[in-house]
Amino acid sequence: MTTRIKTTTLSNGLRIVTDTIDTVETVALGVWVKVGSRHETYETNGISHMLEHMVFRGTERHTSKEIAEKIEAVGGHLNAYTSREHTCYYARTLKEDVPLAVDLLSDMLQFSVFKKDELEREKIVVLQEISQTHDTPDDIVFDFFQETAFPTHPLGYPVIGRQQVIKSFTQQNIRDYIENKYSTSNMIIAAAGKIEHEKFVELVSQKFINLKNNPVSSFKQAEYKGGDLRVQRNLEQAHLIMGFPSVKINHEDYYATSILATILGGGMSSRLFQEVREKRGLVYEIQAFINGFSDHGIFGIYASANPQQAKDLLPVVCEELLTFSSTITEKELKRAKSQLKASIMMTLESTPSRCDQLVQQIMIYGQSLKTSEILTFIDNVDLEKAQKVASSIFNRPLTFTALGPTKDLESYENLSRRLHA
Repeated sequence: MTTRIKTTTLSNGLRIVTDTIDTVETVALGVWVKVGSRHETYETNGISHMLEHMVFRGTERHTSKEIAEKIEAVGGHLNAYTSREHTCYYARTLKEDVPLAVDLLSDMLQFSVFKKDELEREKIVVLQEISQTHDTPDDIVFDFFQETAFPTHPLGYPVIGRQQVIKSFTQQNIRDYIENKYSTSNMIIAAAGKIEHEKFVELVSQKFINLKNNPVSSFKQAEYKGGDLRVQRNLEQAHLIMGFPSVKINHEDYYATSILATILGGGMSSRLFQEVREKRGLVYEIQAFINGFSDHGIFGIYASANPQQAKDLLPVVCEELLTFSSTITEKELKRAKSQLKASIMMTLESTPSRCDQLVQQIMIYGQSLKTSEILTFIDNVDLEKAQKVASSIFNRPLTFTALGPTKDLESYENLSRRLHA
């Protein structure tokens, strides 16, 4: 597969990056803005996500229906998502329809009208989305977990927002937010697929002419607190998360930490899956994860089980964590490395994944990385390194979150004592 990555920065500060893949006939493209829920205040929580919705609700040239009809008339699609640290507006089309996708994205991000009636309608949609999330235990428990880990910091805010705050948003709030936050200095426009870099740069520079290079205020540094939150609900299963502060996403130990999460709870051969589910039958689902942010990270374990089994599994998990660093084997290390490297290689077969990965690298490292460089980062983690990093994770302050039948679960103090025995 032939690949060629190029980057151009326009005079207004807007960065354009392409990953040319000659063996495909489609293009994935998008606009990434380094603005998410961590850039909000308590009074504006959810506005990044609301803005993401509103740019689809009509511009000076297009109604929301016309936007959908135009992209779907050529078999393409447009969508968007908001995270804690960025917002992305993306499209996928045949190579000949890239100009249309760029035209629509540029129109939406520069000339949306934010009509009052459309805002009120979209509030209802977002409020329904919030209700749906609250009705989905294995979704909302992660929001509860994040809030418990960062109770006084915007990293703890729900990306989707809070109902009362959403209801309060005005047209001016939305206009002020896009005016103040959507600056060329914190935006990247990217494409991956059958694309010519120079032509794409010319197209983008012609269409994205109204963006300003305004100073963007820096975000508040993460403040991890940890703690205990138990939400009693009449559910069939208890949903549990144990977590610990970890490294930021560009830290030298990030890949070692990812390997540890894979050994512990990444797949059916992982330690926790084998010990807790296969051997003891205590859960249906258990996994370990790492969430890396630009200045902090979280290492966590999620499980769901019926009330009695939930009570029984916590001591088992604590014991596994307590002995983890001293019992990692070369075989486990090799398998986890292979899992991570295979996952990275598989993303190269998807143009949307390649496009997103490319932008993430630039946001994290300030430049695109060769696949071989990332694989080398993984290969360079030896057993001594893995054991050293593992020994430092689980003696940090615990965050524990439980949703469902929680009355019989061990206390936070007992769990902490088990982890520091």
